[in-house]
Amino acid sequence: ESTRPLERERLREPNAMLVNLRLFAVAKERAGRAVIELELPEPATAADLRKALGDAVPSLLPVLSSIKFAVDSEYAEDATPITPANELAAIPPVSGG
Repeated sequence: ESTRPLERERLREPNAMLVNLRLFAVAKERAGRAVIELELPEPATAADLRKALGDAVPSLLPVLSSIKFAVDSEYAEDATPITPANELAAIPPVSGG
């Protein structure tokens, strides 16, 4: 079982897991925090992570499609698998010059 027993009690869905996602730049500003806990289906992919982030922080919806996700310090494709043990980060596009 990938989630600890105490976490399982907080889940809304029976086949779900909790993950922590680090936020940077505009994602951090719009969420009002540096780390957000998200509930994902089990098994999950980076596409599920994107959907959960949009559901949790609706103010990110305008930029959500341009946010890149990193899984264990590697950029992730939508099909990249996610587990509670992964280090996850949301990296918005960088502007400026």
